[in-house]
Amino acid sequence: MSVRRLAVEQPEHFSFTPENLSWLEGQIAKYPEGRQASAVIPALWRAQEQHGGWIPEPAMQAIADLLSMPKLRVLEVATFYTMFNLEPVGRYLVQVCRTTPCWLRGSDDLSAVCRDVIAPKPGMLGDDHVFSWMEAECLGACCNAPMVQINDDYYEDLTEESFRELLDKLRAGGSVSPGSLANRTASAPAHMDGKGLSHA
Repeated sequence: MSVRRLAVEQPEHFSFTPENLSWLEGQIAKYPEGRQASAVIPALWRAQEQHGGWIPEPAMQAIADLLSMPKLRVLEVATFYTMFNLEPVGRYLVQVCRTTPCWLRGSDDLSAVCRDVIAPKPGMLGDDHVFSWMEAECLGACCNAPMVQINDDYYEDLTEESFRELLDKLRAGGSVSPGSLANRTASAPAHMDGKGLSHA
């Protein structure tokens, strides 16, 4: 794994909203006295959600103070798990699965679309800040490969054309229903017609 560093530009401060703080207090209460640090992952998740998809350094300090743990320990967790973003991301964070089933079914084409439509390299934020993208290991939808995760949703059975169309719709402010873009029901067997999945 490559070294993960904090963003160069950081906000001056971070504080949890009253709603998020109340939720976190409920999470902390699940652990025995003296084990509050066990809530570090839920705290990082909630900080990332609150701060537009990434975790700034002041949020790590706020978490450390809340959980009575050294800030360095919070930083260690945040930098170890790639689900935590340490730099600003776009309104849509696109994760292209690159594990073998997706690769065999065309994830190279999906990465090429990202390079063309979003930014030249994984981990980069597009110029318009609508998208950022990264390559990910298995996202657990192998039978519907190739697939991507965009924010919290999976888009499956993609082709270069359907993926490009999906991104165009999102950029224009439209919506796309998650799941199979080839009209497959859940993970039912694909109906092959010689050209790939049928739309029957």
